[in-house]
Amino acid sequence: MEDNHRASLKPGMRVRIVLKKDQRSGALTEGIIRDILTKSPTHPHGIKVWLETGEVGRVKETVNR
Repeated sequence: MEDNHRASLKPGMRVRIVLKKDQRSGALTEGIIRDILTKSPTHPHGIKVWLETGEVGRVKETVNR
């Protein structure tokens, strides 16, 4: 499930993102959103977020746990 709508994301949510260095392979990194960096309501490649670990990437999936 691709999540490219900013309104559906909130700090504290667990998500899977693709880091810049992993864009070719598509490897996903799981973490918790610290801040949402994309200001527009949608983005075709996913909303850019900053994780609590300090990693930055675009959201590809939300994790329901």
